[in-house]
Amino acid sequence: MSLSTLERNYGGDSGFPLLLKTRRQRRRLSQLELALSSGVSQRHVSFLESGRAKPSRSMILQLSETLEVPLRERNDWLTAAGFAPIFKARPLDDPQMSQVMSAVRMMLTNHEPYPAVAVDRVWNIRMANAPFDMMSAMLGGDLWDRVGGTERNLARLFFHPSGIKPFVTNWKAIAPLLWHRAQREAEALGGDEMKRLLAELSQHQDPDTLWAPEGAALVPVMPLEIEKDGVRISLFTVIATFGTAQDVTADELRIESLFPADAATEKLFRAAGGR
Repeated sequence: MSLSTLERNYGGDSGFPLLLKTRRQRRRLSQLELALSSGVSQRHVSFLESGRAKPSRSMILQLSETLEVPLRERNDWLTAAGFAPIFKARPLDDPQMSQVMSAVRMMLTNHEPYPAVAVDRVWNIRMANAPFDMMSAMLGGDLWDRVGGTERNLARLFFHPSGIKPFVTNWKAIAPLLWHRAQREAEALGGDEMKRLLAELSQHQDPDTLWAPEGAALVPVMPLEIEKDGVRISLFTVIATFGTAQDVTADELRIESLFPADAATEKLFRAAGGR
């Protein structure tokens, strides 16, 4: 087969070659760095990105693993190169997801008396523990109705005009961090749904939130300070993921555990948990 025929059938610099090149550049790796990390020759990486070589399925999986491509996007890579997708996206109530959901429940319960939630790639809350529900109720019984959407969604909670912004005392400090985190996750996870949600919510944000320097997001933890009706709480978040997931849905689940940032907040939640 001639090179021109291969490029016509395989897509030239589009399809898989473009996906590979875009992901590599997003990770800020040179072709040589990717080659050294993945055990593939630089020449072959160059040929794959130009469309002069067609990858095998194992090569796609090898490169996507090195580049930490989410499972949903690995399916897209396989499809673009002419292979069938291999990673399933089971609903959370699928019997084969029972072990995953049991682990999630255990993690949320074990984190009590402090709040914790399990969220998907669009920041929809898929499961929450009792302290998180208690904290939500503290912020208003109609809170989730006010921010709209068909799911309880953390992005709407923070960035909807009827959300919790009036109660966040350090809003100017954390809003740009949250916004840039949402943008980065939408890009990293190939999240068109998240991109559409952020486009909707961006209409309600001030310039400081939307255009803050990206380097400002590089902090070890993000404090969240909330005050309502004389009650003040200070928290920070730790995020856990299923690092060895072989299912798209499990791969995209995150456990967000909130910890007290001061003694008064710790005492407040411990007392509420005791009741």
